[in-house]
Amino acid sequence: MRRVPCWSIPALFLTAALAAASPAGSAPPGDTLAIGKDIADLITLDPAHAFELTAVEIFANVYDRLTATAPGSAHEAVGGIAESHAVSRDGRTLTFRLRDGLHFHSGNPVRPEDVEFSLERAVTLGGTPSFILAQLGWTRDNVEERIEVVDDRHVRVAIAEPLSPGLVLNLLSSDVASVLDRELVLSHGKDGDLGAAWLATNSAGSGPFRLGSWEAEHSVVLEADPNYRGGAPVMRRVVLRHEPDPLARRRLLSTGEVDLARDLPPGEIGALRDDPAIAVDDYRKGTVIYLAANAAHPILRRAGVVDALRHAVDYRGMAEGFLADQFAVHQVFWPAGLWAGYSDTRYRLDLAKARSLLAGAGHGKGFAVRLDTLSAPPFPEIARSIRTTLARIGIEVRITTREGARLWPLYRARGHELILAHWSPDYLDPHSNADAFARNPDNRLEANLAGVLAWRNAWAREDVNALVTAARDEPDPARRERLYLDLQRRLQGEGPYVFLFQKTEQVARRANVRGLVSDPRTYRYRHVTK
Repeated sequence: MRRVPCWSIPALFLTAALAAASPAGSAPPGDTLAIGKDIADLITLDPAHAFELTAVEIFANVYDRLTATAPGSAHEAVGGIAESHAVSRDGRTLTFRLRDGLHFHSGNPVRPEDVEFSLERAVTLGGTPSFILAQLGWTRDNVEERIEVVDDRHVRVAIAEPLSPGLVLNLLSSDVASVLDRELVLSHGKDGDLGAAWLATNSAGSGPFRLGSWEAEHSVVLEADPNYRGGAPVMRRVVLRHEPDPLARRRLLSTGEVDLARDLPPGEIGALRDDPAIAVDDYRKGTVIYLAANAAHPILRRAGVVDALRHAVDYRGMAEGFLADQFAVHQVFWPAGLWAGYSDTRYRLDLAKARSLLAGAGHGKGFAVRLDTLSAPPFPEIARSIRTTLARIGIEVRITTREGARLWPLYRARGHELILAHWSPDYLDPHSNADAFARNPDNRLEANLAGVLAWRNAWAREDVNALVTAARDEPDPARRERLYLDLQRRLQGEGPYVFLFQKTEQVARRANVRGLVSDPRTYRYRHVTK
């Protein structure tokens, strides 16, 4: 019997039903997981275009991909729509065998044609995340030739050069590679848009949940798929309830109106510690906070100056003080806890060493510099701490805070002197961060490689570029890991960066809630119980 697709249920009906089941001031039903968080970043639900954190979280629960990354690994594919894969001898072709009996939420079978369509569509539409698949050498002009349906169980992909198979598998496990229901999406296409207008507010996946409704800056409702291949989720419904005020989120949790409260600042977490009905869990995430110096600046371009900055930061004082366990000291570009992670912290606050390095660089009397950063916590607080310690070695820091919409264009145009920023991997492979922080193939201003952090900071080294390429292409996982460790150690002590912290996200929950699964980029709800 064909299942009734959830998109045939009007969003208004779902919202009204939810309100009736959980009126204001009451706890959500036992089969509903209610999450209080800010979802204002949600712009579109099309995997070919969305890159925002809330969308990433929804995709993780609504869609499957060809592959999924094994925990702690960046070279082993598990789960996903493909049950196995084979790599050609020259490393340029991968053939995937799909699992048998898979279905989309519509009831349509998952076929190689759906995989082919989804990958070709993402490249053809050219949305923000399409650069991930472009690394495979796919373009609008050649992608149809590079992806081939072999038979009713197999699909073959060809890549432009013999990249590491581990990297290819990780690229194909990214959000932009989500496998869509081709028949359903095309049935809603208009004017050749490949269903983009419809998919912006709907879903066409085969994951454990389907989209029930989305009301902008109000709520997202996900409905469980009882026929999911890995087993039906315990919760029949998940509600992301928009609440921009962290104090209000904490109160909703305390009164039991939500089961989880996300993105609470340390003060709100502290207010919950003594409540026996509340538990707080720590999840190490992939976000790295760093200070960067524009190498086009006549003073900051000197290696000794940046090295002095590394010794003039109170890493431990911040981590143990106002950051209150929400960030750990981390001094390399790739997050700890992931494959090829490196956790050595060689730098500490050493003002004597910093003064010596600054004098050796010819600026012992100090200088003045502007530091740009985000206006949202904890960035102003970190900037003020850095200003205080740099003042003690003669560097006068003028802090300018901006909203992201104004800060990022400045950074992409090389308009900063110092910048305090953050970065998260776009996919769970160390090449994601190495390609941004270390590789700059063309340092000319007119090259405009705005997505490359090394270019933004006007820093380029040919030998470092070669090391990034070698790590990218290395087929042996052990040798590849060593190359990434070498890269991290090298950029820890040279280049334009002072790596500072890695985020630890604290999620407050009602004590009876169990089973939330976290990875460095997002959360998964299938195993949650109450």
